Amino acid sequence: MLKLKAYLATELPRINKTLDAEVAVLHPLVRPVAEHVLRAGGKRLRPLLTLLTARALGAEGSGLFRKKSGTDLYPLACSVELLHSATLLHDDILDGADLRRGLPAAHTVFGQTETVLAGDALLALANRIVARYGDARLTETIAEAIVQTATGEIVEIAHQRSTDHGHDAYIEIITGKTAWMLRASCELGALAAQADAEAVAAAAGFGLNLGIAFQIVDDALDFAASSKDTGKPVGGDLREGKLTPPLIYYLETLSPQERDDFVTRFRQGTFDDASVAAVTADLRARGCDAKTRELAGTYLDKAAACLDALPDTPERRILRQSIDYVLNRGA
Repeated sequence: MLKLKAYLATELPRINKTLDAEVAVLHPLVRPVAEHVLRAGGKRLRPLLTLLTARALGAEGSGLFRKKSGTDLYPLACSVELLHSATLLHDDILDGADLRRGLPAAHTVFGQTETVLAGDALLALANRIVARYGDARLTETIAEAIVQTATGEIVEIAHQRSTDHGHDAYIEIITGKTAWMLRASCELGALAAQADAEAVAAAAGFGLNLGIAFQIVDDALDFAASSKDTGKPVGGDLREGKLTPPLIYYLETLSPQERDDFVTRFRQGTFDDASVAAVTADLRARGCDAKTRELAGTYLDKAAACLDALPDTPERRILRQSIDYVLNRGA
């Protein structure tokens, strides 16, 4: 994983510089909201995936990115990060979140209406950046990512505080709200490299399965990591009525009476801080967070299989390290 971290450390300054430059064109009343969510940081995994996938397939030596053309890969790589930032602005309002990565959520600083509209502006900006490259396939890829992300959010809202669904519905939700953006990041890189259809499909499959696993691990961390590490309260999904794998597995371990009591409180949203702490401790004692990581591992195996279809390059080897990074987050 050292090569992945070193690669990110090398690329991060230019990624952040590109994000700043793109956001600088926004209206002065919109720009502070966008800068606020970007300033909260983040792993910049999405731009990194685009850069690595494109380079693994030879993008900067051919197609749109021949050095003599002056075409820059970085704005394309950053487009999905801007899309992701827009969803964070909207998500924090939907979830009633006060914090984002340890900082005040944007809507608590700028107001809900201003934050929603700033998120809309970032969505449009991401589309405009991709359109500059003049390839309809790139535009279709990011547009589809927006559709799938919004759909995933709607499906999640429809299932909020419900315990009548299981893993299939959960996977549908996170495929839309999280995984599709990582899929788009890799697909944009492959398309920019003018890769053949098989390589594009493999890159997209890698990103999709990596994204599913990423969210599954994130949901395990919701019950296993401290709020200092995540910037969010422990057990946030329990408070918000989101049935994630740790809770699905937890329900399977309960007696009928315990399950009935839990379901009633989950649907009514009556878990206070003390009861959230108690459920979290019990859930971990029963190994539900560890079992959730095992589930993530099945999708990382699929991601690895997709990666095997790409050429054996230094960039592909670094992409493989991202699999270990996702599995071992917070471990």
